[in-house]
Amino acid sequence: MRIAALQHDIHWEDAAATCAHLVPMIATAAADGADLIVLTEMFGPGFSLAADRISEPPGGPTEQFLADRAATHGVWIGGSIPTRDRHDAHPVNRFLLVGPDGTRHHYDKLHPFTFADEHQHYRAGDEAVTVDIGGLRISLFVCYDLRFANAFWERATGTDVYLVVANWPESRRNHWRTLLRARAIENQAYVVGVNRVGEAAGLTYVGDSVILDPSGEVLAEGVDHEEGVVIADVDPGRVAEVRDAFRFLPDRRA
Repeated sequence: MRIAALQHDIHWEDAAATCAHLVPMIATAAADGADLIVLTEMFGPGFSLAADRISEPPGGPTEQFLADRAATHGVWIGGSIPTRDRHDAHPVNRFLLVGPDGTRHHYDKLHPFTFADEHQHYRAGDEAVTVDIGGLRISLFVCYDLRFANAFWERATGTDVYLVVANWPESRRNHWRTLLRARAIENQAYVVGVNRVGEAAGLTYVGDSVILDPSGEVLAEGVDHEEGVVIADVDPGRVAEVRDAFRFLPDRRA
């Protein structure tokens, strides 16, 4: 499968404007042969805590944008959307994957970023999610989840690729880069880290989007501060090959 990570800027709290901005980038990724296109965390409005203002119901306009792009280009596409699926609780930070036939899978961020009070505006998800797309086992995570190795370990034996979408600021970019590589090496799986660029709410985002192989080697990466399509081929056979050559996972103790 060919996976494209879109390292893009965001129109702050204006999902419709961001979606319009992303149309040509998505078309470029599809033209380059991408089977799966991954956008960032809260790719429409940005990582805003104005949950009541920016959240959408399931099937809302930003979700429909994904469905339209998937159908238009015959690809899978995903990113996270602030989603209000209950009237008696906070919205969730929902990573949604949409297929060309309209099939949908979603994962709700397990670890709200309490350092920035995300937990006061978005509720935590209940479980990790792994989906099978064309024989590729894909586990979904969002930003702060990256700091919790146990969540990745628990999915490892059934995962070929981890997708991690983020709004991870430049001030902690070394953590982002280091943890992505660690998750690839320790779980012997591909890791696709997709992060935004630009400025928002007093923060700078440099990007650092990357696709890593099961040994932690860089297959493709974004250019600092620049929008672009980061694209590479991934193969579940390579995951099996690495795990067979270096039998580290069976040595883990609960």
